[in-house]
Amino acid sequence: MSIGIGAIHCLLPTEKTALEDLPEFGMLSPETADFARGTGVRTVGVFKETEQAPLAARACQELFAAHPGDPDTLLMVGPRAPDVLLGSDVGRVQAEAGLASAFAFTVDGLGCTGSSVAWALARDLLAADPAREQVVITHASRPTGVDRVRFPVTVVGDAAYAMTMVRGGRPVLRAHRQETDGRFHDLFRVDYKESPWYEWREVCEDPARYRFGLATTSQRRLGSMVEQVLADAGVGRDRVKATLMQNVTASAYDFYTTLLGLPIHPVCGEHLADYGHLGAMDVVLNLDALLAGGELERGDLVIVLNNSPVAAWAVTLWEI
Repeated sequence: MSIGIGAIHCLLPTEKTALEDLPEFGMLSPETADFARGTGVRTVGVFKETEQAPLAARACQELFAAHPGDPDTLLMVGPRAPDVLLGSDVGRVQAEAGLASAFAFTVDGLGCTGSSVAWALARDLLAADPAREQVVITHASRPTGVDRVRFPVTVVGDAAYAMTMVRGGRPVLRAHRQETDGRFHDLFRVDYKESPWYEWREVCEDPARYRFGLATTSQRRLGSMVEQVLADAGVGRDRVKATLMQNVTASAYDFYTTLLGLPIHPVCGEHLADYGHLGAMDVVLNLDALLAGGELERGDLVIVLNNSPVAAWAVTLWEI
């Protein structure tokens, strides 16, 4: 039996802050301020909570309140920085969400691409063991420290999601490819050992390498992976009804539309403008909104692209 999505629940803040009203904005260098203005982000959603695990747990609770279930596995997509060291954030999510029967673990080190890897892993877990019936995936987006402007990447907003993968679910995961390149492992860092969390600052060791070296590699990898995924499914580009990706900057949509010949759906830019970049949640929010929009029919195909600054890439083909 095919394996696909059972349900999705996205937890979004009702409170939003305009980009130039962010506390750090007045202290940014002119270059960084101009970058932030050019991302396409108008506002970011803000939760009062400062920890990620309670947000992820709440997303799980609300998902199962609307769609009762008893998951075999709880898969947390790792946040930018854990709430605790040595302890278990995913264990806290399990406890607070009341998912006692699930085996809980974290997919980490992949940045934004983590959600795409998680749904592929969930598919594999269900395919490997007929006794498993449901995998729940969750993630919460928060900035690493107090600053939300990530130069030269994006502007971060708050949010959380939970989704399930089940046999017979729709959309069906038709094909998936994922790759990593360890050469970029040290491109970004936070010196967290020598300073308290409110002084944490994300540093890009080489902005030119991010803008050109990683961008060129991503261009080559994603272009090849799209071709591979379509070949795996035995379909042509003309069958693809919509293409989604993560929300980093508005210029990225034009770049990948030109590169792949597949227009990025406008819902991505709308979410970027309203909520900022939500890390690994972006593609889930965009897919959920596309499914709710009513423009697709059963059997239509959707491509979801995902990549991250740690040089992880994923391409997924879903059948509605």
